[in-house]
Amino acid sequence: MATRTAPIPRLPEATISEYDGVRSLHLGTIWIQGSMRIARPDFVELDYVQRMLASLLWLPSGQLGRGHAVQLGLGAGAITRFTLKALRMHTTAVELNPAVIATCRHSFHLPADGPKLQVLTQDAGAWVHDPAHLGSVQLLHVDLYDQEAAAPVLDDARFYAACRGVLAEGGVMSVNLFGRDASFDYSLSQIVSAFGSGQVCGLRPTREGNSVVLAGRDVMLPDRATLLDRAATIEARFGAWGLPARKWLRMLRPLAP
Repeated sequence: MATRTAPIPRLPEATISEYDGVRSLHLGTIWIQGSMRIARPDFVELDYVQRMLASLLWLPSGQLGRGHAVQLGLGAGAITRFTLKALRMHTTAVELNPAVIATCRHSFHLPADGPKLQVLTQDAGAWVHDPAHLGSVQLLHVDLYDQEAAAPVLDDARFYAACRGVLAEGGVMSVNLFGRDASFDYSLSQIVSAFGSGQVCGLRPTREGNSVVLAGRDVMLPDRATLLDRAATIEARFGAWGLPARKWLRMLRPLAP
């Protein structure tokens, strides 16, 4: 007798809108999955995406650009373009929806795969649970919302423990959460469970309610003077990308569930 398999969920269509010089990616709803300023494609347009790159503050300035950068959820490709082109890191993006990848390649300046870029059509959970990736990632950026943008699609202690597992010693994870949503406290508790409370901090929510949480593997934030020096270096090196690193320092706060 033939076995019956569960139907594969239909993935949403990727659509585009443009307003006031900014092109945005949608998944069949009004919710924006990512944006790019058409005249300045290298500029990191969205506030919360800029804040996800506050993970750079956890790294010594001399180590910027070393190691492997991974994005779980491609969005409009802003962080992927940044780690590839600005940091010149070996970069892997993991995106379940092939329509998102195709749209990013066609409309959001996402380069073709090459020696330093690999864009995978794969489930993010499967990627982080693959033993081949243990201890291999320096920068991990996690932005996993579906078309309804209600809560992360992968959001439990087992998933975040696997995220910690793929980080190299001294590696940093950055996660986009909705800080004003009821799910935030749950998400934060799962991250703290996986990383430990001393390894987790965050930035205050954006006006839209996105709250970025940062978590390190065996790494602590340095003193204020070192952070100021690192922030100045980030702004000097990546000014064209629009990263307000010194502003991030006014937003950083310890987080505990």
